Amino acid sequence: MSAYLRLITSKATSWLVLLVTVLGAGALIALSGQEENDAAPPVGLPDTAESVQVQQLQEQFPSAEGTSAILVISAEDGTLTDEQLATLAENTAELAAIAEVEFVPPVVSDDETVAFVVVPLDPITSVGARAERAEELRAAASDGLTGATVYLTGAEGFEVDLAAVFEGANFTLLGTTVLVVAVLLILTYRSPWLWLVPLAVVGLGDQVAGTTARLVADAIGIELDASVTGILSVLVFGAATNYALLLIARYRDELRLVEDRREAMRRAVRGTAPAILASGGTVALALATLLFAELSGNRALGLAGAIGIVIAMFFGLVVLPAALVLFGRGLFWPFIPRFGAPDFVAKSPWGRLGRRVSRRPVIVATVGFIALAGFAAGLVGANIGLSQNERFIVKPEAVVGQEVLADAFSAGATSPAAVIVPTDEADETLQALLELDGVDAGQLGEATDEWTQLDITIDADPESAAAFATIERMRAALDDIGSGTALVGGIDAQALDVATAQERDQAVVIPLILVLVFIVLVILLRALLAPLLLLGAVVASYFSAVGIGWILFQTVFGFPAIDTTVLLFSFLFLVALGIDYSIFLVTRAQEESARLGIREGMIRALAATGAVITSAGILLAAVFAVLGVLPLITLTQIGIIVCIGVLIDTLLVRTVIVPAFAFIAGDRFFWPRKPQVTIAEADERGLNAQQMSSIVDPAEGDAAEPQLVGAGAPDGGDGEDRAS
Repeated sequence: MSAYLRLITSKATSWLVLLVTVLGAGALIALSGQEENDAAPPVGLPDTAESVQVQQLQEQFPSAEGTSAILVISAEDGTLTDEQLATLAENTAELAAIAEVEFVPPVVSDDETVAFVVVPLDPITSVGARAERAEELRAAASDGLTGATVYLTGAEGFEVDLAAVFEGANFTLLGTTVLVVAVLLILTYRSPWLWLVPLAVVGLGDQVAGTTARLVADAIGIELDASVTGILSVLVFGAATNYALLLIARYRDELRLVEDRREAMRRAVRGTAPAILASGGTVALALATLLFAELSGNRALGLAGAIGIVIAMFFGLVVLPAALVLFGRGLFWPFIPRFGAPDFVAKSPWGRLGRRVSRRPVIVATVGFIALAGFAAGLVGANIGLSQNERFIVKPEAVVGQEVLADAFSAGATSPAAVIVPTDEADETLQALLELDGVDAGQLGEATDEWTQLDITIDADPESAAAFATIERMRAALDDIGSGTALVGGIDAQALDVATAQERDQAVVIPLILVLVFIVLVILLRALLAPLLLLGAVVASYFSAVGIGWILFQTVFGFPAIDTTVLLFSFLFLVALGIDYSIFLVTRAQEESARLGIREGMIRALAATGAVITSAGILLAAVFAVLGVLPLITLTQIGIIVCIGVLIDTLLVRTVIVPAFAFIAGDRFFWPRKPQVTIAEADERGLNAQQMSSIVDPAEGDAAEPQLVGAGAPDGGDGEDRAS
């Protein structure tokens, strides 16, 4: 480790580390030849899913190569007039010409308030070309049609609207994230230029992470859509900035103790590297568990996120130290940490809080968990699962058109279930399905010598619980009809398969996350009791965050349900990232307890890390809240829940509950590891409670200069580093 520390801090090589990193990053980004993917998230089901098997069999039909758009025409006042219907009939001829298909007549509702036209289309992969074609279809359908509103919906309409949601998503997210991080760093350091160094390093790390993740994903055949790359940027900025805050705070502390800034940085890196590596390793391993998921979107996020965290650790432990030591102490102006300045820890309000907790730890821990339980109670009655029509904060055209259709026609008329049956069993199967509850109508569709498609209309809103129940009844009934080889697909069946796969992923990934986090904590702390207590506290904070989130979703945002994806991703981020703050605190407590004993070691650790961890938590919460800039409910919900959970971990779990656990357990906190200094030994050395209070003296609190992050008394000097 000494060679590594000399490499990144010495006068001869620190600038070289920066130069090689910048040139290497530039070459990687320039030579990758890749552009940001603005595509919407794919469905991502495995080939074993029944709806996917239906899609594979549909490729044998003549229309297999096509998609379709539905143009909905709604009368603005009353019913559609004969003149409007005549104009619509003329327009459908133009629509057929655009789609290069035969004339398709419009279908009019019984009350003649709504009509729709299904336009078969050839699939287009280009987002821009698809948007242009959609605009052309709208213009053709509405030409000369006064007194009526035209909506583009159906499969093509939803694809176009989703693409519009994610168009420029990475730029919006990245720009907002950079702005939030910059503002918080300025407020944290209150320096006109110190904040520029970590922001520049983290920004470069984000670009390297994004490029590397795309290269690796392409190499193994995984698609990174705009939602994954957006979350990746938020994750890298949040984690890397946390590492920067922790390192810079320790560096300021060491500058007070060591005259040579390069030696101070070596000591700072040596002191923070274990916590950063454990923290980053925990997050990376937790994200890697998503590689065991069925849904390709989950696997994509796991791959990209793990790569991003590893790169964030590299930039935090290699690039940032090399960048900071290039500058003298004046980088911290106007609050310059002077060599020999008084110990700020003795005046920390966090230490005074820790001493108060130590007096009644059982009561504090009990009240803390009662508060967490109260927050979690908000989960009672929570609705889980959003339909296709409910996933947008602002309803796009496709959703409005679908709702207009549902009001005028049978709810499932425009998106029937596709049942693939052996051709010789088609009639028998159709009759059996028409007798099932929830089935409104059905007809024979396309056929080959081997397979026939039945188009079954379900009497329920698309992707609703009633629609899912009907799909399940159909699948169960088909097992007993004919050869039992019939399969059910379509939009509702696909949504049901996605929900089932998500439940399976949660059942596999969540236990893996818990086991891996526990193992990392055991290895780091060389204990069993402390890891169990830390893990239990952070899991409790997750349920609290989801409970508060659900209350906000209902009362403030008006969201109808929590998306199934949100629960898994929120658990991953909150457990992996939330445990970070306990790691930062407990590793410092372990270091201090070696000479002070567990009680005073925890108090001093809380005093030393309280400000930096609070700042890091607030920053990470704000960064995840940035996900709310996108008009997609799923990402907004993830951002809100993670934001709430991080604040709970930062302000309640790490500040109050974890120290209370340590005070209750005493020397057994790191069981079965024996403490180097027991409470009894501390007393024998004369470090009794009265004398130990001088380590964090409440009486001196008013003399401290308030600082959000860092160590060292403020100094208005010229900032020259005498050892440089």
